Amino acid sequence: MPIKSIVARQIYDSRGNPTVEVDLVTELGLFRAAVPSGASTGVHEALELRDNDKANYHGKGVLKAIEHVNATIAPELLKQPFEVTQQAEIDNFMIALDGTENKSKFGANAILGVSLAVCKAGAAKKGIPLYKHIADLAGNSTIILPTPAFNVINGGSHAGNKLAMQEFMIFPTGATSFKEAMKMGSEVYHHLKKVIHLKFGLDATAVGDEGGFAPNILNNKDALFLITDAIAKAGYTGKIEIGMDVAASEFFREGSYDLDFKNPASNKADWLPADKLQAMYMEFIKDFPMVSIEDPFDQDHWDAWTDITSKTDIQIVGDDLTVTNPKRIQTAIEKKACNCLLLKVNQIGTVTESIKAHLLAKTNGWGTMVSHRSGETEDSFIADLVVGLSTGQIKTGAPCRSERLAKYNQILRIEEELGAGAKYAGKNFRKPI
Repeated sequence: MPIKSIVARQIYDSRGNPTVEVDLVTELGLFRAAVPSGASTGVHEALELRDNDKANYHGKGVLKAIEHVNATIAPELLKQPFEVTQQAEIDNFMIALDGTENKSKFGANAILGVSLAVCKAGAAKKGIPLYKHIADLAGNSTIILPTPAFNVINGGSHAGNKLAMQEFMIFPTGATSFKEAMKMGSEVYHHLKKVIHLKFGLDATAVGDEGGFAPNILNNKDALFLITDAIAKAGYTGKIEIGMDVAASEFFREGSYDLDFKNPASNKADWLPADKLQAMYMEFIKDFPMVSIEDPFDQDHWDAWTDITSKTDIQIVGDDLTVTNPKRIQTAIEKKACNCLLLKVNQIGTVTESIKAHLLAKTNGWGTMVSHRSGETEDSFIADLVVGLSTGQIKTGAPCRSERLAKYNQILRIEEELGAGAKYAGKNFRKPI
């Protein structure tokens, strides 16, 4: 089934910034994909091409990327005899056409928009749900629904408060189904709103980029106390565990870590060396039901990563460290720097490379957490991705804001389709299969 047309356009993400959307048409109809965008981005990510014209969209326009799709990628693809089921062949063709290490010629956002649309069309061609098509592409025969990691308190670059650490998450590991996990997450979220309101006032219940609350607190441990209080009030103590995305590269300064980095008058004497920051994490692990810490150190502070991974049994997740890039993942494997990959499709730029990254992590005994970006769209592709790969865990924000719920709601639909045979990762989220 040849591709009839490919057209890209500029739309807007959840932060009101431009992003890429691609329409791909075959004889079966139109298949649409939209590309997300991050705020705290690793320096090693594939290039997200922006126009950098400060007079328009504050420099964040993506018209160059759109033009690359419409003027080059689409015409060249349409000349080829590819079937839309040939995901790897199409992705590799686009990678070769770009010809750069980090997709800087066309932009990873341009290439990814086409790759996602091809994947959706491929599923339709085979007459199967998208998650089953992705499972086929990955060679996965066991379908498992993920444990959601709800980001209920936002800090870092995702919120305008004082918190340095970026995400405080809850994992409903004690649920027996994804449906129950959603219920637990939603109930804790609303209890947390009441807890924050009573302690800090109504204006403290405003939310950040990913739907989590953003109270103006400076002490990161206070956020953990708020969450444990909300879990208890919801009646789920012992059934919900806690995770964090520190995004430490955002506050890495001159070899140390500035937990007051949002303050222009931050006192350099208060900056923490890696060992002191690690001691703080160890205190969190001791005092709270902590099961996952993402990006605890800067993306190139390898020794600190290796040290903390060797000293704890919890999940240490590489995001800025590994950027869904097989070369960075392999280095992290060799250095034993972490034990879980954060999988973001726009960090690498194609579906095929995303699957390869997951399989490399899995082969080496790591977990994989599929992730959204802080600048999201209503596209729910990653919901099917996490089910198709059966990675066991997904983070896509709070149970709030439609661009976040689009993903969670799609997993609910998949669970309904699977029926009584649906399997939920629960406590086995690190290695579900």
